[in-house]
Amino acid sequence: MGGTEVQQGKYAVPDGKIGLSGPVEKPAPGTLPLRGDLAHMALAGTHLAAHYVIPHLRTVGADGADVMENTRDDSPIVTRFEAGTQVEILDAAGEWVWGCLGPQGPSGYMKADCLSA
Repeated sequence: MGGTEVQQGKYAVPDGKIGLSGPVEKPAPGTLPLRGDLAHMALAGTHLAAHYVIPHLRTVGADGADVMENTRDDSPIVTRFEAGTQVEILDAAGEWVWGCLGPQGPSGYMKADCLSA
């Protein structure tokens, strides 16, 4: 993938025109880092989103982090990231962040205070 490298991670903005050539199956919740409004930059060209995001790298804090399907405390847990795990954050709003382990997932919502400073 060409483009300008980003210091936070290994992803770059793709060169040239980005487009899809046909329908793409919607992934199950908690798998690919893809929502209707945004997606991981590495999915540009394979999945449609309004915006593509180059992730910010963060580390899971000492207590680990439950990764949820959505931003409700009673949401189903998709997986758990253990302390010290490096995660890629794609969106932050209030007390929640949305992130993943990489462009192939898993992905989900975590409480922002679960990440180390």
